[in-house]
Amino acid sequence: MAKTETQPYQVIKKEKDFEIRKYPPATMATVSMDARSYKELSSTGFRKLASFIFGGNQSKKGIAMTSPVHMDINENKSSMSFVMPSQYTKDNLPKPDNTDIKIQTTAEEYVAAIQFGGYADDEKIKKYATQLELDLKENGIEYFGNFRFLGYNAPYQVLDRKNEIIVAIHWKE
Repeated sequence: MAKTETQPYQVIKKEKDFEIRKYPPATMATVSMDARSYKELSSTGFRKLASFIFGGNQSKKGIAMTSPVHMDINENKSSMSFVMPSQYTKDNLPKPDNTDIKIQTTAEEYVAAIQFGGYADDEKIKKYATQLELDLKENGIEYFGNFRFLGYNAPYQVLDRKNEIIVAIHWKE
């Protein structure tokens, strides 16, 4: 089986419970919804994005799955994003059939990341977001924006699951 392409990043600094990373720009396919929880967002968002990469696009072309899946879950509007394989840019990616799917290129960003195993749920996401927030405050690191969830594994993978919570930070190298 082909290895799944993972979104690249550079580890800038490792702390006891978290790390600082620099992510280069990436092309993402994103769907936004009125979901307010992981449970609400994960299956519907995943179905819409999966239909796009499984040929629901102008070229009827399959696009490889990558990891992680990004989720920004909050009170007003939540979103789920698939990172597009590195050979694609906003300009050469087939146009999604579903107009709810937006293609954009993210800006380079610095984030703080905390990792946890097992299956993710709203309780774990909240727990680790709170932990990361406390770690950042303790270390005097300023963050902004929403805490986001990154899921790395297919739902059927039971062992060695990897999940992360990330948040954008102000960082000077």
